[in-house]
Amino acid sequence: MNKITLFIAIAGLYVTTLACAIGNGSKEGKVAEAKVATGESTENPGVIHLNKAKFIELVFDYVNNTEWKYAGDKPAIVDFYADWCGPCRMLSPVLAEVQNEYGGKLQVYKINTDKEKELAGAFGIRSLPTVIFIPKDGKPQAIMGFRPKAEIESAIKEILKVEKP
Repeated sequence: MNKITLFIAIAGLYVTTLACAIGNGSKEGKVAEAKVATGESTENPGVIHLNKAKFIELVFDYVNNTEWKYAGDKPAIVDFYADWCGPCRMLSPVLAEVQNEYGGKLQVYKINTDKEKELAGAFGIRSLPTVIFIPKDGKPQAIMGFRPKAEIESAIKEILKVEKP
């Protein structure tokens, strides 16, 4: 098989996989969409998807406050992402593992920047993924781009002051 044929075969597999990932409007897809609408992650249990109203309720009321005041009761990680973003898709399972492995000591939130443009704009999100680490007390800190799990865990320890159980 020559290089061009191999490239076409790989590209075809990628397009087929992408089309399957997008979904075909099936009943299962609609159930998954309903779960996401309520904030429950279908592929990452424990990870909560936020819209503007839920962000204001659970994280920070940026509409009525100018000074940072975290509304949560445990440290959090907020992942600003987009479905089309490759590094975002690579980071998603890492954050799901973190959510599960830290046994309720922190909360991972996800915000789809394509659906929540106002929220992304309010926080000056210009690069995806942008991950914000929010300690229970203190100022949030952000990192941009995909980071391996070891770096995420290091930030959890240093910024959020949370140790694995």
